[in-house]
Amino acid sequence: MADLHCSLAGIEAPNPFWLASGPPADSGAKVARAFEAGWGGAVWKTLCLEPIVNVSSRLGAVTGDGGAVVALENIELIMDRPLEDNLKEIAEVKKRFPDRALVASVMAGPEEAWRELVRRVEEAGADGLELNFGCPHGMCERGMGSAVGQEPKVLAEITGWVRGMTGLPLVVKLTPNVTDITEPGAAAARSGADALSLINTIKSIVGVDLERFSPLPRVAGRGTSGGLSGPAVKPVALHMVAELASRPETALPISAIGGASTWRDAAEFILLGASTVQVCTAVMLRGAGIIQDMVGGLSDYMDAKGFESIEAMRGRALENRVAWGALDTAFRAVARIDLSRCTACGLCVTACRDGAHGCIVPSSPAPEAPFVVDVSCCVGCNLCSLVCPEGCIEMREA
Repeated sequence: MADLHCSLAGIEAPNPFWLASGPPADSGAKVARAFEAGWGGAVWKTLCLEPIVNVSSRLGAVTGDGGAVVALENIELIMDRPLEDNLKEIAEVKKRFPDRALVASVMAGPEEAWRELVRRVEEAGADGLELNFGCPHGMCERGMGSAVGQEPKVLAEITGWVRGMTGLPLVVKLTPNVTDITEPGAAAARSGADALSLINTIKSIVGVDLERFSPLPRVAGRGTSGGLSGPAVKPVALHMVAELASRPETALPISAIGGASTWRDAAEFILLGASTVQVCTAVMLRGAGIIQDMVGGLSDYMDAKGFESIEAMRGRALENRVAWGALDTAFRAVARIDLSRCTACGLCVTACRDGAHGCIVPSSPAPEAPFVVDVSCCVGCNLCSLVCPEGCIEMREA
């Protein structure tokens, strides 16, 4: 069987699935329960020296068909429980689960505050530190979080501070709310970071209350911008992970974050260069027990593909990620309809007519073949295959 053991900048874990810094990792009880279920590691919810007061309510969502959450927005701040309680619980959990990765997410302002926080977390026995330069709301107004992550010079300065304060592995958590993710990534690498984690949440407004004229979620009649997470942000995260993993100036170990809900998601991140995959929103929605399917599914996939280890699998898709200009413009694909499964719903006809090239047309004289693809005008855009509810349209090489 495939070996799921992984290492991130010297931090060892039995598998690459880690709880991300957030509500599922905000107490010793939750982290211990996750470790019992089989999670390989956890990044403790961000700790800070100053008292934190959160708001109510805190979450909003974008839902798809059937009410499934495709994106979750939060306006919650970092850890609001006493620092001493968290440090005690970190020590207890690490003693109980010595083989699991336990990283502490940290955030501070002045250099001396960083020094004090780092010292106390190190004494608690954490395996490493994740410097949170990504939080896009609340803390950035205080000069922390994404306010640092968006300024490579400031990020580099603070990373350098912390590098001089501890021998623990340093993971720098990047914000996606930038034009070019490689700039802060390179700044972190130059300043002593041992690894990168990304993405943090994307700045967003999840919706507006049309009756009360307030952004959602509402807090006493008002709203604010928050951080978007969940399956909808995965494409952004995949792109940014690949950008960093493919460049020599940012080629540090990567802990990928952003919409991972299944073993397939994790496999995609690893194939694009990640060493570990952090999960938050999926645990919030479905519980820590999802780890069983994630571990089992990834193990089966690796066995099927002949990958004996995470390292053997890592980055295998990067060689096939090229600039647009390197794509083969002579290659042609066209749509093919499996008529044995087609229910003649007509969605492909409408989508192709109004959103593509009008290549799928009804074939009324032949009821056994309700639709016909005119391959002479099909450009292989894939739209019909994406809207087909039966999955009976595939794209084939012409």
